[in-house]
Amino acid sequence: MTTHVFIVNEQSFKVHLEYMFVGTGAKDKDVDFNGVTNSNLNPQAENGLISMMSDFSRVRIGDCVLFYVQASGKKEGKFYGIYQINSTPFLEHSGNNQYLRASLGKNLTFRALIKPYKVYAEGVTEWEALDEIKGINAPNQMLWSLIYRKLKGNRGNTMITIYEAERLFNLIKTKNNNSIILGNSYSYDNNKQVALNVPQKKYAGNTQSHFNILPRLIYKKQNKKAFEAHLQMFIVQNICSHHSLDNALKINPKTFEWLGNEVSCGVGMQRIDVMFSQKNDDIDREIVPIELKATSANIDNVRQLSRYIDWIEQYYISNRPSTIRPVLICKASKLRNATKQAFHNFNAQANGRYLPLEYIEYTDNGQMLTFTKTQY
Repeated sequence: MTTHVFIVNEQSFKVHLEYMFVGTGAKDKDVDFNGVTNSNLNPQAENGLISMMSDFSRVRIGDCVLFYVQASGKKEGKFYGIYQINSTPFLEHSGNNQYLRASLGKNLTFRALIKPYKVYAEGVTEWEALDEIKGINAPNQMLWSLIYRKLKGNRGNTMITIYEAERLFNLIKTKNNNSIILGNSYSYDNNKQVALNVPQKKYAGNTQSHFNILPRLIYKKQNKKAFEAHLQMFIVQNICSHHSLDNALKINPKTFEWLGNEVSCGVGMQRIDVMFSQKNDDIDREIVPIELKATSANIDNVRQLSRYIDWIEQYYISNRPSTIRPVLICKASKLRNATKQAFHNFNAQANGRYLPLEYIEYTDNGQMLTFTKTQY
């Protein structure tokens, strides 16, 4: 179960709670490429929207949701919770007729419904969550996913790891003396979440327009246009539901426990394209960093994976002991001997730190992508 942190302001937070949904968007930019091959957007605008769709594509029913209400005036930014995702993601096209746009004061194109899980009145300040080191024994126990978000820009939907979620949940529970608030509906008032005795407001927007990036992805692939962002979104959306992808990645839906995309792994710009974890039993866990390429494999790919593994060892494993299983996914092509040798050298340097590199190739038949684990 992944926990997602959504960034809101005081105005929009009240609307989210009263209508029970989450969302992100990019001003007045709208998606014109969903389910079709063409787009009138320039590549930068399209990729920006694709990144937000990719963030939302990791959202699954039952996942947890926290809200971060941005600081305003003399009020500190605070984290509030806890809610659960209650629908698959859907599109609300931008424009003046977008559902609840006037009330929100912003364009939120990508949305999902939520439901109360454990709702606490008081929020935890950003300082308490990110800066205070009380109870922290080592730097790797800090909430680095949220610290990186602050350093790298305002990502509206950020996933946090399981151990980070546990820490933030505990901070919120402690702040509220483990006392939840119960009501027929919820709202936000005077810097607190409040329970109401009035019926829940019905979300009356269109929830049936789901994400479909595949036609656009295949078009760009076949026309030799950049499509790596599209590939990431497709993989994140289809993990646990795509036969050849799941077989190649050795996915077990029953033990699958966490999914991330663009996982920050340093104060620079390093980000792991896709990462997931599976818990096979109480002892056997694995964390799987995935490097994606819209091109053929090359010797530099293992350098990137090596850096990711170094970060996982230092910041992840000590908090959640797991076996590291690195994966590289590339466009199908004949591997060069130098690339094969780089793969073998990468494996030889493991010394028990990580499993041998798994190499997966993808092809398309004009309608669907097929993923195949390939020997080298």
